[in-house]
Order: sequence, then structure tokens, then C-alpha cells
Amino acid sequence: MNDTRSECLVGVISDTHGLMRPEALKTFQGVSLIIHAGDVGAPEVLEQLRSIAPVVAVRGNMDQGQWAHALPLTEAVDAGAVSIYVLHNIGDLDLDPATSGFGAVISGHSHEPLKEKRNGVFFLNPGSAGPRRFKLPVTVAVLSIKEKKIVARIIGLGV
Repeated sequence: MNDTRSECLVGVISDTHGLMRPEALKTFQGVSLIIHAGDVGAPEVLEQLRSIAPVVAVRGNMDQGQWAHALPLTEAVDAGAVSIYVLHNIGDLDLDPATSGFGAVISGHSHEPLKEKRNGVFFLNPGSAGPRRFKLPVTVAVLSIKEKKIVARIIGLGV
């Protein structure tokens, strides 16, 4: 993940709540890393994602049981030349990402996709890839990281 000369593709998913959609797996073909921002719902979800690429996952508020308690509440990961801070609920962010050296913060929880830059830090919520909630879209995201530049695409799964 630390090759800063070439493009690094990262699949980002959240709030699967035990449902691993084939459309999400297809979207992530070719990524070098997958980040799951919590509310995984079942260990099988992570197993299916690991069949594509290495997975970094955090525990969400709905993740219960022995398997879930093995997941950290937060995680730091390097993708290309960018350090990424991962947590489930952005409301629980207890550090200043810019001061801490993070170029991006990834969260889930709200089920609403979001991508924006704040104080030089890229914030991404891929939305929810699990069971549809209200009228919110079913989405994942793919990050393209080259050197310190991050380009994010939020991708509707068409379901």
C-alpha cells in the first residue's frame, strides 16, 4: 500500500448489516485494499471481502458477538502516500485529523453518502451497502490515491 509512485485503489464500504451484495463485490474487483467502516453484521461479510483484497474493518454500534469484539473501534491505515483514520460514527471523532497527520477520515453510521474536504482533510462516508433504509441510496465508494491526491467516487449499486 505504500507505493507512492502509482495509483492505489481502495474500496470503501459500510453498514452492510450482514448483507454482502454481489454488486459491491463486483465493484471492488481490482482494488488493492478494502475498508469497512462498521456495522458489518456478520463475519461472512469480511470473509467475502477478503476474497478480493486485504480488509481493514472497524466495529460499528450494531456489531455484536465474539467475532465483532475482535474488531477495533478505530483504525489507522496507510494507502499510497495517504494516512487514513477509520471509525464508524463521525460523531465519535476524538482527534484533530490534520494535526494528527491524517489525509482522510472514513466513517459510516448515517447511511448517507458524503465526500468533502474540511481543513485540508478528505472526509468520506460511502453510505450503506446493506439493506435499504428509508429512501437512502445503496452505495459504496472507490478511492483513487496517487501521491497525496485523493479522488473518490460514490457508486450506486443499482438495487
